[in-house]
Amino acid sequence: MPNDNIHHITLKEFRDELAPLLDGYCDFSPAGVALYTSDASNYRQVPLGVVYPRTTEDIRKTVLLSRQHDLPVLMRGGGTSQNGQCVNEAIVVDCSRYMTRVLSIDTRARSALVEPGVICDELKSAAEKHGLTFGPDPATHSRCTLGGMMGNNSCGPHSMLAGKTVENVLELEVLTSDGDQFRVGPTSEQELEHIISGNDAKARIFRELKDLRDQYADEIRHRYPDIKRRVSGYNLDMLLPENGFNVARALVGTEGTCVSILEARVKLIVNPACKRLIVLGFDDIFTAGDSVPELLPFRPIAMEGLDWSIIGGLLSRNLKQREVGLLPEGRAWMLVEISADTAEALEIRCAEFVTAMDASRRVRSVLQVLDDRDTAALWSIREQGASATSMSLDPLVPDPAVGWEDTAVDPLQLGNYLREFQALVDRYGYTTSLYGHFGDGCIHARISFDTRTAHGVEQWRAFSVEIAHLVVKFGGSLSGEHGDGQAKAEFLPIMFGKPLMDAFRRFKRAWDPHRRMNPGKVIDAFRMDENLRFGPGYARPKIDTTLNFIEDHGGFARSSERCIGMGKCRARSGAMCPSYQVSGDERYSPRGRAHLLHELVRGEVITDGWRNRDIADSLEHCLSCKACKYECPTQVDIAAYKAEFMSAHFTHRRRPLHHHVFGHIGIALPWLARAPVIVNRLQRGALGRIAARMLGISPEKSLPELSREPFKRWACRHADRHDEYFSWFGDPSKPAVVLWADSLNAHYRPAVLISAINVLKGSGVQVAVAVNRFCCGRPLYEYGFLDQARKQLAQILEHFHPHLPVDTALIVIEPSCLSVFTDELMRLFAHDERAIELTGRATTLTAWLSRHGVNLRRTLPAGIMHLHCHTKASADDHEREWMHRCFDELAEPESSCCGMAGSFGMLRKSRPMAQALFSRSLKPSLDARSGDTVIVANGFSCHEQIGDHVQAPILHPVQVLEKCL
Repeated sequence: MPNDNIHHITLKEFRDELAPLLDGYCDFSPAGVALYTSDASNYRQVPLGVVYPRTTEDIRKTVLLSRQHDLPVLMRGGGTSQNGQCVNEAIVVDCSRYMTRVLSIDTRARSALVEPGVICDELKSAAEKHGLTFGPDPATHSRCTLGGMMGNNSCGPHSMLAGKTVENVLELEVLTSDGDQFRVGPTSEQELEHIISGNDAKARIFRELKDLRDQYADEIRHRYPDIKRRVSGYNLDMLLPENGFNVARALVGTEGTCVSILEARVKLIVNPACKRLIVLGFDDIFTAGDSVPELLPFRPIAMEGLDWSIIGGLLSRNLKQREVGLLPEGRAWMLVEISADTAEALEIRCAEFVTAMDASRRVRSVLQVLDDRDTAALWSIREQGASATSMSLDPLVPDPAVGWEDTAVDPLQLGNYLREFQALVDRYGYTTSLYGHFGDGCIHARISFDTRTAHGVEQWRAFSVEIAHLVVKFGGSLSGEHGDGQAKAEFLPIMFGKPLMDAFRRFKRAWDPHRRMNPGKVIDAFRMDENLRFGPGYARPKIDTTLNFIEDHGGFARSSERCIGMGKCRARSGAMCPSYQVSGDERYSPRGRAHLLHELVRGEVITDGWRNRDIADSLEHCLSCKACKYECPTQVDIAAYKAEFMSAHFTHRRRPLHHHVFGHIGIALPWLARAPVIVNRLQRGALGRIAARMLGISPEKSLPELSREPFKRWACRHADRHDEYFSWFGDPSKPAVVLWADSLNAHYRPAVLISAINVLKGSGVQVAVAVNRFCCGRPLYEYGFLDQARKQLAQILEHFHPHLPVDTALIVIEPSCLSVFTDELMRLFAHDERAIELTGRATTLTAWLSRHGVNLRRTLPAGIMHLHCHTKASADDHEREWMHRCFDELAEPESSCCGMAGSFGMLRKSRPMAQALFSRSLKPSLDARSGDTVIVANGFSCHEQIGDHVQAPILHPVQVLEKCL
């Protein structure tokens, strides 16, 4: 790797020594470190370099070489920490890429042996096969790692059932900063005496820990709060005799400041057999807090509070409307989960609980949630609501920020604590949301701190001192699950006093005498107002773009701030994010791409701006599925950022040939369709193979063949009448709709458009199809041909839109074309009334059917369906709902993108990723289908991907509807 590809050029020697030692790999490039400059906190620090270990030996070699060069080390998991403990000017060791295995499960002992990078949900899934589960489940359970959970001592809603992570750790295999490796866990007095009698590093460390325990035991018992959610500070209480001198548990919650965790044995619990969510409505969040003592005797396994600030924020952003609509009457809510061993016992417990809540003077409404889908929807509000409202809609109001996100008190005092908390917020002129784990007394709050001005930071500091004293007044903990990191570390003396702070320093020094492990966090930490991501020194630049980023005051630069690092895009299931799901590579996640683009905007680490080739590579592996725009809580829109970047990137750089060919396919098809037989024959022959090689097309991929009769020719012959602008089908006395004849279906699969006409005519309308050829230009955005895309949309606005019949719907069959009308059109013509009006008209055929009360005449026996990414990303369920009505049985394999995504699955460079996506769940489901199962796909690309694998017919939903209406 050349010198100019190292951000910190002084580390070239270190990098050159380390790289050949690893089974994994390391990255010291500007883009490589830019990925890790921030986490989910308010802080930003530029790493020295990043290591992706495959084995514990990789970690050991990295730590030892770092010791030789006197470099700090930061162990990192999912990177979702909220107090700054996951960023540092250090060698970052990211275990989440490769060290992700559940090594073994012991069902008799109810334990699991895991690597530090294993995801919480994946451990749960492995355990649930044996009727067991791992108890802690933070809101980030779909992507947080066990190593990170142990670092932060994470909890989650079900800590009422299982406790914090610390209560669920049995043993750890650890590595010190000096390279000493050994296993730790509970230690009897006899074992302790045997260990400290030795002469090795473990003996030295354990002697120091024993002396520390003996000296500070009384102070620990006196100063540590007697609450379930004491997470702040080090777990020195685990060294007390009554806790079995449990060194493993003492190391949980040290946030990477003491050791590297190589392996962990964790406790598993019996998975509750039957559960039910019951939602309680209250007049306000304080009354909800007051009600906690009434609820605790019913032994719920979760009690999650939620205030109106989050719900109102979602409604004002037009987010999660269906989910919010499920909530019962109230201005604050409690999500209570009841469990039992049997369904009968659950009914009895729920009935008793509901009867008591109906009789409560505090409870305003009660809702038992019986539908699994509704249960998941309501939990999603709790898990994602705060993140979704973390961007202020008013440019003059600071964004709600983390920082005092998880204080914890005795749950029996929760109502009074909330009142004093809110009074303090009001006195400083802030606004906040209040929510959290009410059953454990842990409160989350996103407060409108102004971190961008000197006065705002001064006020934030003053508030922080007061809130720390308020927490201590209530006998609480500054952190109830997110750790101390940098945000709260300097206030720990308020909670623990000087003697225990000295004890904490001794504890860290015993393990890390030279302060190389995550320095400046927890102990002898940076101030809360250092290293701010958006501090007084940050000035948002103005960046001129072709697309309009109308959702953000401040344009593209403001859009680059949308990612708050919560990492939902790193989940291994769901629509988001296909490229990350198969690669596990941060640079191919929306979070990684957003961080790269933000560092491009800042210009400090990424110094070559739009010309940066590493960012180009990251975005070229984006499938433009748009899932991030709809599934990311902060609506990071990587597909739009990609289009803008590619446009700028290739302004002064020669484009590959395939950009021109595939990007302009919509323009070329009408010309090619004049001689489809000849074009198809050439494509299949030697000339086609030469062209494929020149275009970088994989030899494994066959190209689609043009229809012998394109749709326009068919329409000319079969329309009932024609006028200057449209060909008309159906009874002229009926209401009209307009069908958009997209370029791909019109020239490759006109039968789909013909079926759409038949369905619409059969539904009681006449159908108009434009006489002239128009193309929305969807492939142009993939490659950043934005000037050409603007021209094609201008043609539609000038020559198509004015002639639309009044109040007619525009039916768009191809999902990727529909998204141009509902998304890109507004980015290029943001304030054009014609564009706004056309966007309002564009709809799917199934959504139109739903509005017009059309009934089915028959159903089909069995089907298997894959919906286009843009359909799934739009949250429009009409296609899915109609297909479920059309089939007696319909399977829909859980998958994100099929992998084709326009030309993505065709190209040699990206085809391996495309095929890996296809093979995750869609291909196995297709292979397992019975012979008479109908295959349904609504996207042209999806049809291509499936068609390369199966010989059976593949129907578009409109073709299914044609059979059933």
